[in-house]
Amino acid sequence: MKSDIEIARSIELKKIKQVAESVGIPREEVENYGRYIAKIPEQLIDEEKVKRSNLILVTAITATKAGIGKTTVSIGLALGLNKIGKKAIVALREPSLGPCFGMKGGAAGGGYAQVLPMEKINLHFTGDFHAITSAHNMISALLDNYIYQHQAEGFGLKEIIWRRVLDVNDRSLRSVVTGLGPRTNGITQESGFDITPASEIMAILCLAKDTDDLRRRVENIILGFTYDGKPFTVKDLGVAGAVTVLLKDAIHPNLVQTAEGTAAFVHGGPFANIAHGCNSILATKMAMTFGDYVITEAGFGADLGAEKFYNIKCRKSGLSPKLTVIVATAQGLKMHGGVSLERIKEPNMEGLREGFGNLDKHVRNLRSFGQTVVVAFNRFAGDTDEEVDAIRRHCEEELKVGFAINNAFAEGGEGAVDLAGLVVETIEKEPSAPLRYTYEENDSVQRKIEKVACNLYGASVVTYSSASRKMIKRIEEMGIAHYPVCIAKTQYSFSADPKLYGAVNNFEFHIKDIVINNGAEMIVAIAGEILRMPGLPKSPQAERIDIVGGEIEGLS
Repeated sequence: MKSDIEIARSIELKKIKQVAESVGIPREEVENYGRYIAKIPEQLIDEEKVKRSNLILVTAITATKAGIGKTTVSIGLALGLNKIGKKAIVALREPSLGPCFGMKGGAAGGGYAQVLPMEKINLHFTGDFHAITSAHNMISALLDNYIYQHQAEGFGLKEIIWRRVLDVNDRSLRSVVTGLGPRTNGITQESGFDITPASEIMAILCLAKDTDDLRRRVENIILGFTYDGKPFTVKDLGVAGAVTVLLKDAIHPNLVQTAEGTAAFVHGGPFANIAHGCNSILATKMAMTFGDYVITEAGFGADLGAEKFYNIKCRKSGLSPKLTVIVATAQGLKMHGGVSLERIKEPNMEGLREGFGNLDKHVRNLRSFGQTVVVAFNRFAGDTDEEVDAIRRHCEEELKVGFAINNAFAEGGEGAVDLAGLVVETIEKEPSAPLRYTYEENDSVQRKIEKVACNLYGASVVTYSSASRKMIKRIEEMGIAHYPVCIAKTQYSFSADPKLYGAVNNFEFHIKDIVINNGAEMIVAIAGEILRMPGLPKSPQAERIDIVGGEIEGLS
């Protein structure tokens, strides 16, 4: 089979205005970024049409280093739905350059289930990530300048919580010192970098309902605390307007197309292990304005992306999925059943059955939100019929959930027709109930964290560092304890230990730190040793990316 990039190059793309017209977007509203990419103004969102659309969430079992293929299933399901005569649109996140040049090599789907043009989507795209990075770091520069220019008046901050960001995996920038050298270089202080998907600006862009709401949220960003304990915000800095100007184009959803020419919105890109892991509310609602069925995904396993999708994104937007699809693979289940990464491609029925516990726990959790669930089995070439039959029987007989095989990677829309049919039938016969959240807004911060950690992850106790307890007290004093919580933890386990695979229970869950995202209106609880600036692997994908004869190689 051809590589992902070879397949992408072999497909004759439609002009983006044709794609827009095919779903009812007026040509005059399409702002072209070249021939095959466009921005669509957020003013086109129609809330009445949104209410009538069928929203489908795609999530997955706990992530493994072998990959689960959630994006491929999301795109494949949209292709399959269109193949059976439905009007379907997919809404996804934008890839980050960090993973593209680090571990993954890309995040635009795979095989014949891709969003295109994949090279541009995986690289600079429409510049949204650059706009977010620039806006975030401009705030940093303006804050440092404000402190420098007003120090003679006695102004200073006791604590600065605003860091810098960069969309590159760079472990050396996690902790830095700024302002070294002569006094004119500013005040010497400790700082550090997070990756752009962890920026509060990214979360704000993805949760804002319009440009006015974006500006309001930017104003409310807390940059630090004064010596008398008061928060110092972007509003106090007086630059919210300038920051919003940098984001004025980035807020509009990006329109591209699938490998079969159907519409796809790709907008926003927070990671689900260190942020809330969902594409923008605006892109989802835009897709729902023009599509009868809209497929969106939430990052990593259901304990991360799906939980945050329901408890944060849906709570803030009023969205409620008609169905949740959970993606599973035989390799992933075997790894969660105790089979080593090196041997998961080999047949192993005992390891496979042991891994069912991970799937079962995710399904129970999804049902706790009132969701109807179906399993999409993402088939790999080495999977045996015996393994597939065992998973099917377990899903249908033990879990009582629908089951379908996804072959969209190899076959495009034809390979997802069975999954599409199952999805439509399930929505018609047994749509999800109204969402039930894990916690109430008026629960304390600790109670919210503990409900997620104990009821969904399986922890027996939650412990807190002295720094996190201090921050919780500050949150309560500020009157913002009603914000939802966004737990940052490893994607490889229900616990905070990346080596505890399977369906672990009765573990201690430690909260190392708490970060206030006052503009995004959520509280980020950092668990275990999770890092908000990833490092590069020993052999990064960048070693295999090149341009040969004018064509890019190595993206996937």
